[in-house]
Parts: sequence; structure tokens; C-alpha cells
Amino acid sequence: MNKIADALKKPVIRILAAILLGLMAAGVILAIAGYPPAASIAALGKGIFSKPKYISNVIIKSTPLIFTGLAVAFAFKTGLFNIGAEGQFIIGCLASTLVGVTVKLPAVLQIPLILITGMAAGAAYGGIIGLLKAKFGIHEVISGIMLNWIALYLSNYVCMLPAFRKGDTNGTDQVSEAGRTLILGAWKKTGEGAAVLKKIPVFGEILLKTDANIGFVIAVLTAVVLAILLKNTIKGFELQAVGYNKYAAEAVGINIRKNILEVMLIAGAVAGLGAALYITGNSPHKVTVLSAFEGMGTNGLGVALIAGSSPIGCIFSGLLFGGLLYGGQALQYEVGAPTEIINITIGTIVFFVAIIQGVPKLLEKYGGRRKGHAE
Repeated sequence: MNKIADALKKPVIRILAAILLGLMAAGVILAIAGYPPAASIAALGKGIFSKPKYISNVIIKSTPLIFTGLAVAFAFKTGLFNIGAEGQFIIGCLASTLVGVTVKLPAVLQIPLILITGMAAGAAYGGIIGLLKAKFGIHEVISGIMLNWIALYLSNYVCMLPAFRKGDTNGTDQVSEAGRTLILGAWKKTGEGAAVLKKIPVFGEILLKTDANIGFVIAVLTAVVLAILLKNTIKGFELQAVGYNKYAAEAVGINIRKNILEVMLIAGAVAGLGAALYITGNSPHKVTVLSAFEGMGTNGLGVALIAGSSPIGCIFSGLLFGGLLYGGQALQYEVGAPTEIINITIGTIVFFVAIIQGVPKLLEKYGGRRKGHAE
């Protein structure tokens, strides 16, 4: 018992155990519903790993989830629950699209401008949550949820304005070609570019058949920067100190209100950066009217929880989410299983991540009692 408890104290072991239990639970549900579990898991794996373009699409699918996961995880580390990442992402998408549609500059200027705009919009929207918390004591969960809905309807309203609406569609114009972050985007669409890439076995297929873009690289760099900020800087120590014990932090002279605002500005900027890269790197490079939330912030919450709020861990948990969401489509094609099983699997994994954290203490307590009775 004690050996198991010691093993489960390690975050990596806990997460792997939760993932395994989540997949097992999904298998049981599939079996009850009349679908073969082994064939379903095999179809899931096939939908993720069987072709280079599938792997590329998993990475593309994972990238925005890594950013929203980082936005949530960073706030978690400092004692704040950034449930407003969904709204920050939506606002980042809207702002970056409007700039990408209306401003015409060379790519070397257009792309940075769009990315900075997305970051600024996300930061401002996250900053509202921080300001309400710091100045008026309004809980970030309440303001975050309300601002998510405001972002949704504001985005829908702007999409339908004559100045931005494209014809009779329910969306805006596309971001200009110069503002897109696709790898070899313009060149690979030419006859010469396509001919050259077709001769390259693996990377050629990836570049021609997917929206391969620079987003994942920037997501990894962002995770590294946040990890360094939290672990190796005085500002990171201050931010986490407020999260651990705000009264002790205040007693040693740390400005709690300022730090709360700074945390939400940074978290919002990260979500906004992910949004800008999502718009510039993924077709159709525009925003449309949304009937419901796309789940970027909601899934980002799960990414952060599975990662244990570790910025580096968000890279891997984001890839897990992206793999499940993208590969889950193969379940329907291969065995006819509903794709909703993937949402059940993700929810179950998050549930086990939460539950399994208390298992080591229970095992130690149970094991201690058994040892006492034996003596």
C-alpha cells in the first residue's frame, strides 16, 4: 500500500493513472452501448497516428488548447480561477480578425500587428476580471462567466455589422494573405510550390494537406517563458505568494491588488495570443456567428487540471486533448460509435485526476491502520 501511495505522489504517475482509468471507463461505456472497446480504441489510435497529416492535424487542433490551458494554469498557480479564458479567446479572435481584414501591410509588419492586437484584446478582457477582483472583490468565476457570454454576443454582433460582414454570409471577410501564419502558405499554393512539395515524402504531405502553421512553436515558447517567469523570477515568486497566502504576502509588503491585476492581464494576453494564431493559422481565417461556445476555454480548463497547472505540462495535456478530439472522429467512421464518447472520456480523465490526488493519503491511512492492527 505504501509503495503505491509513494508512486501516486508523483504528478506524472497520477496523470498517467488517470488517463488509463479514463480510457478504461470509456471502454466500459462503449461495451455497454454495444460497441467493441478494443476496435474502438484501435480506431482512435488509427485516427491519430496512421498518417503524417493526422499527426499534423492533432498538433494544429491542440495548439489553441495549449494556449487557453496556459491562461488557466498561470492563473491557478497564483490562486485565481480563470474560467474566463473562453471569452478572452473569443475577443482575441475578433480583434485580430478585424485588424487582419482592415489593415493592409507587408507580412513582416502585418503578422506582428495582428498577434499584438490579439494579445492586447485578450489582456484587456482578462484585465477586467482582475480589476473587478482587485478593486471590488468580485469573484473571478462570476465575472469570468458573465464576460464569456458578453464576448460571445459581442462577437456575433460585430460579425453582422455591414462594415465587417462579407456579403450574405454570417461571418467577416478573411484575414489578408499577408497576415496568415501558415508555413510556406503563399508559396505552396503555387504550381511550382506544390510540385516541389509533392516530391518530399512526409513533410510535403503535411504542408500540402494541412494548415501547418507556426502556432505550436510559439505555444511551446510561451509555456517555457511562463515556467521561467514562475520559477526563476522575483515577480513569479510574488505572484505565487499571493496565491499561496495573500495575508502573508501582504504582511511582507506585496501589493495584492496589483498582482491580481497583473496575473489576469498576462493570462488574458496568453489566451489572446492563441486566438490570433488560431485565426491567422487555420482556415477559414475569419470569425463567424457562434450559436454556442466552441469550448476552447472549457477544454483549456481541463488541459490545465490534467497538467497540474504546470506550464510545460500544458503542452502534453493539450496534445492529449487534441489527439482525443481529432482522433475521436475516427470512432464514428470506423465502428459507428458516437463522437460524444470522447467528451465522456475527457470528462472522466479530469474526474480521475481530481480524485486520484487524495488516494495516496487514503492508502497511507489505511495501510497505517492495518500495520497497527498487525502489531
